[in-house]
Amino acid sequence: MARDQKAKAKKEEVKGKAKEATGRALGNEKMETEGRGGQAKGDARQAKEKTKDVFRH
Repeated sequence: MARDQKAKAKKEEVKGKAKEATGRALGNEKMETEGRGGQAKGDARQAKEKTKDVFRH
C-alpha cells in the first residue's frame, strides 16, 4: 500500500514538472501555476508517506 502511495506521489510530482515546463514554453501562466501546484501536492504526499514510514519502524 505504501509503495502505491509513494509511486502516486512521484507521478504527481513529475506530471506537475512537465505541466510547468509546458506552460513556460507556451507562455501560459495558468498552466505553469497548475504545474507548480501539482508538484507541491506530490511533495506533500511524499512527505506524508515518509512520516508514516518513520513511525512504522
